[in-house]
Amino acid sequence: MTQNKLAVIAFGGNALLKSKQKGTYAEQIENVTATCRCLVPMLKSGYRMVIGHGNGPQVGNVMLQHKAGKEAFNVESMPLNFCVAETQGSIGALIEEGMRHIFAEEQIDRDTVTLLTHVEVDGNDPLFQNPTKPVGPYVTKEEADANHAETGDIYREDPKGNGWRKVVASPKPIRIQNIKLVRQLADMGVVVVTVGGGGIPVAMKDGYLQGVQAVIDKDLASAITAVEIDADEFYILTDVPKVYINFRKPDEKALDVITVEEAKKHLADGQFTEGSMAPKMRAAIMFVEKTGHTCIITEAGRLGDESCGTRIVAK
Repeated sequence: MTQNKLAVIAFGGNALLKSKQKGTYAEQIENVTATCRCLVPMLKSGYRMVIGHGNGPQVGNVMLQHKAGKEAFNVESMPLNFCVAETQGSIGALIEEGMRHIFAEEQIDRDTVTLLTHVEVDGNDPLFQNPTKPVGPYVTKEEADANHAETGDIYREDPKGNGWRKVVASPKPIRIQNIKLVRQLADMGVVVVTVGGGGIPVAMKDGYLQGVQAVIDKDLASAITAVEIDADEFYILTDVPKVYINFRKPDEKALDVITVEEAKKHLADGQFTEGSMAPKMRAAIMFVEKTGHTCIITEAGRLGDESCGTRIVAK
C-alpha cells in the first residue's frame, strides 16, 4: 500500500451490532474493536483515515427508549434528528474506545476524534413522501400493524425474511457541514469519525439550517465525504467478502473488478437488493464517477489484502 493515502471507510452494520444480538454495550464494543483491529494494516502503512458508520438499530432503540420514557415518566420524546445526534455521540464513543484499544495494542501513536456532523438535505426532496429507510428492531406483522394503528408509523417487510421494520424518509444528502475541518484533521494524522448514521439531517428554512425528520443513507453520506475531501480510496464494509451477481443462486458469481458502466448495468438488471447492496453500489458509482478513484466493497477482515473485495473503477 502507498504511504499517506487518504481513505474513507464506511463501517457496515455488523461492525456495531450483529444479527440476533441484543445490542448491549459489551456486544457493541467487542464488535467495534474487532472491526478497528482490521484497520491495522492500513494504519501501519500510513493511511490517513476517515470513518463513517450507520446507526439503524441504535437509532431505533433510542426512539423506543424515548417512547418508554414518555409512557412511564412523562419525559418528552425527542424528534428523529435529535435521536440521530444521540447515536452519533454514543457510537462515536464506541469507535474511539475501540481505536484506542488497538492503538495501545499495536503501539500506534495516533489520535481519534468524533465530529458531530450535520448533513444538509433539500427540504422539498420528494423522498420525504416515500419513506424507505429501515430503523429500529424487527417486529412481527401483528406488532407492526398495532404500532401503525397507534402512531401512524410505516412498516415494511424485510426482503431477507427477518420480520418487519419501521421505515422513515431517506432524502439525498447535499453537503457535509464542517467538511474542511474533517480534511484538516485527517491531514494531521487524526482518525476522524464523521457523518455518523449518515449525519444529523438538516434543511434550510427561514434562512438557516434546521433539523428535519429523516435518516440519511450512511454509504451515500460517506461517499460525498470522500468526494469532498478528495479521498484516494473509498471502502464500504459489509458482511460479504465481495459483491455477487445472482446472489445465493446456483450460478452465483463473485465480482472482482468492475467498471462504473458494468455496475450501472447490474443495478438496472436488479442484481442488487434495495436496503442491502443496491445503495452501496450507488454510493460507489457516485464516488468513482466524481473522482476517477477506486471504491472497494468488502468485509472488514479482508482489509490489508491488495486484492480484497469488489473494486469499482472508472474504466
